[in-house]
Amino acid sequence: MKFIKNSLALVGVVCVSGILIFSMQKSPDQKIPSDYNIGKEDPIVNDYNVYALEMPEDLNFAGEPVPVENPDIFERMDRELLVNTYWQSNGLLMFKRAQKYFPIIEPILAENGVPDDFKYLAVIESGLVQTAKSPAGATGVWQIMSTTGRENGLEVNKNVDERYNIEKATQVACDYLKKAKASLGTWTKAAAAYNAGNYGIAKRLKEQGVTGYYDLLLGEETGRYVFRIVALKEILSHPDKYGFNFNSSHLYKKVPTYKVEVDTAVADFSQFAKRFGINYKILKLHNPWLREPHLNNKSRKSYFIEIPKEGFYSVKP
Repeated sequence: MKFIKNSLALVGVVCVSGILIFSMQKSPDQKIPSDYNIGKEDPIVNDYNVYALEMPEDLNFAGEPVPVENPDIFERMDRELLVNTYWQSNGLLMFKRAQKYFPIIEPILAENGVPDDFKYLAVIESGLVQTAKSPAGATGVWQIMSTTGRENGLEVNKNVDERYNIEKATQVACDYLKKAKASLGTWTKAAAAYNAGNYGIAKRLKEQGVTGYYDLLLGEETGRYVFRIVALKEILSHPDKYGFNFNSSHLYKKVPTYKVEVDTAVADFSQFAKRFGINYKILKLHNPWLREPHLNNKSRKSYFIEIPKEGFYSVKP
């Protein structure tokens, strides 16, 4: 009898728990609360569900369509949308950093006639981390190799490395992409060439007797490359659709700066920084291209160093 009583008690607990759990679950048809209205500072509603994703209509890169009507293209695109939607911490960081760095990148792309979609290439290359460096030595937001940087007019050495200068690096990326587009014919293939090189893409097109990126059999990295760009474009353009909820106050902001011209050597950047009410760490945050705590500048070249405006940092003596 005691066993029966205990069993009935256990069944009762399980039933009550099941009712409580069921009552807390959301139907897949129930709308997910959204807080993505920049400027509308409503409380964030915590809600977590995992859903399959509908394939967006009219997916394109730089105005060139992604042929998701082909089964293999559909699956590859679906993979990148899922991976990047449900890697939530990384996705949220991309939204935060995009607010800070896209306003720097966008006008340079526009001035060069490079489609705005290429800003998402920078996202997949570096995660918009200015100091990113790959094991192969590719550096900066645009992950430029030292040889490529020098060939395109950047100063690259132990003292100064302009691959870390986001404005100059974006210009180099534009120059490279325009040449790739002229050589290969489409912006999609130019994007793939940013990863595999112009020669690499041209060689594979010829070997396989096809003309388009989506018809190529490629290795894992280059084969996923454009799909990843398109996925990040889709997600970052439609945060609410993919379950990313935030207020404008959560996004990173670029600190206003002004530029100081320097055409001499600088013996000690710590002392240099103090002249402007900041410290060496802050100076480096805004000028990561200054690689050492001093500037050699034997050629008396003019450099423009960014200094944050007053009131944005609290600096202790």
